[in-house]
Amino acid sequence: MTGATEAEVRRAIAAERRDLADVLTGLPGRTWDEPTLCAGWRVREVVAHMTMPFHYSAARFMIGMLRARGNFNRMADRSARRDAASLSSGELAALLRDNADYAWKPPGGGFEGALTHEVIHGLDFTVPLGLDRRVPEDRLRIVLGGFEASKSLKFFGVDIRGIELRADDLDWSIGDGTPMYGAAQDLILVLCGRKLPEGRLRGEPSHRFVA
Repeated sequence: MTGATEAEVRRAIAAERRDLADVLTGLPGRTWDEPTLCAGWRVREVVAHMTMPFHYSAARFMIGMLRARGNFNRMADRSARRDAASLSSGELAALLRDNADYAWKPPGGGFEGALTHEVIHGLDFTVPLGLDRRVPEDRLRIVLGGFEASKSLKFFGVDIRGIELRADDLDWSIGDGTPMYGAAQDLILVLCGRKLPEGRLRGEPSHRFVA
């Protein structure tokens, strides 16, 4: 449990989507084609993926899954690439903003999982672009609490055995062993299997999580 009520989590989701829409609206057009922390995806594919729940009906989703032979990652990749090619950057940013209050939940993840989805994918493009955006602490704590109470580590296949991740910007840690330090939002990326740019992590184990 994160300690936040459902209403609080939903407000956090809406605020995160609006904040990211503001960031995207201010990006130069060429920036949408820059690479992200999601291998093989540019900014526009990441945002297309984030907006998929807003305009995919259950039937369309199931057809996509059937064509991908039940492989969600394959289906998500195909959908992101198709939507990134067919929707303009302005349309993608508008989809995110206009659906800020959309009540989507990932299977088994609840609204906390939806917030994690938005936070992670927002970092997927703001970090490599070098944008100095800090996710508000209240949202970070909800996401971090979800990692403590869920199977996220197993889902992402991240091995932090023998490592303690310690946030250096708020009072939070996870794991046991040799300490590795970083901003809480960077440690969230580590927990989600992302490789970070140089200089964002400190401590002997950090080389394992750098691109």
